Amino acid sequence: MKLINHTSVVKHMKPRLVINILFKSLFFAATLFGLLVLGILLYRIFTQGIAYLDMQFLQSLPSRKPEQAGIKTALVGTIWLMAVVAPISLSLGVGTAIYLEEYAKKNRFTSFIQVNISNLAGVPSIVFGLLGLTVFVRALSLGTSVLAAGLTMSLLVLPIIIVASQEAIRSVPKELREASFGMGATKWQTIVHVVLPAAIPGILTGGILALSRAIGETAPLVVLGLPLFLAFLPKSVFDMFTVLPMQIYNWTGRPQAEFQSLAAAGIIVLLVMLIIMNSIAVLIRNKYQKRF
Repeated sequence: MKLINHTSVVKHMKPRLVINILFKSLFFAATLFGLLVLGILLYRIFTQGIAYLDMQFLQSLPSRKPEQAGIKTALVGTIWLMAVVAPISLSLGVGTAIYLEEYAKKNRFTSFIQVNISNLAGVPSIVFGLLGLTVFVRALSLGTSVLAAGLTMSLLVLPIIIVASQEAIRSVPKELREASFGMGATKWQTIVHVVLPAAIPGILTGGILALSRAIGETAPLVVLGLPLFLAFLPKSVFDMFTVLPMQIYNWTGRPQAEFQSLAAAGIIVLLVMLIIMNSIAVLIRNKYQKRF
């Protein structure tokens, strides 16, 4: 007695195999198209900007003459911005994640907070720019300073860091906490000496990726009114400044072809910074990640 009718199986499987091949080819074509567009974009940027990328370009201040223009002001301003964003966003983000995962009771209110944090992660960045303009620039009279922009960008990346930190803390096995409590440790000692060391790789990876987003954002800074042209370096968090995306945006709006090449060189510098930060995140994850 035959339990399987091979003719019927082949008859029903043939249309499924055709559909499988069709969608596989469609997805491969979509991936290939994306890679092709990315390759063309990178080729255009590197061929146009690599000739302008030298030490003079990195060490020179902006100028109205293309042959004298550099990116030093924007590069230093970007470092200043990250020096403000990193400690504020990481401390607030990790602290919030610890409270929500370790201390907050699971009820409707905490669920409401969780949903809103997740929704904030998808809010357009220009909305945070409007918030920063209203609160930090005008209400607190910070102007277009490093501190005002840093607080605004911290709000932008804060939901991402909170979600990433929560996932990292949640991934720590419950048995480790129970073992710590069994040894007589307090709640805070357990968090500091057991939970956080195990969750640090995930927290740092999410934090670095969030800071990478902050480096490349332009819309919030445009709303804040950051200057497109600035010929001096900031000396404190209360000084005016500009960043790499704003400088690139300024050069792309100039009609001269030389400024377009300078913008391409600036994009290369920004890409290198992003690649370095993302590589650090990958190295941290691969080196310190523990499998429980």
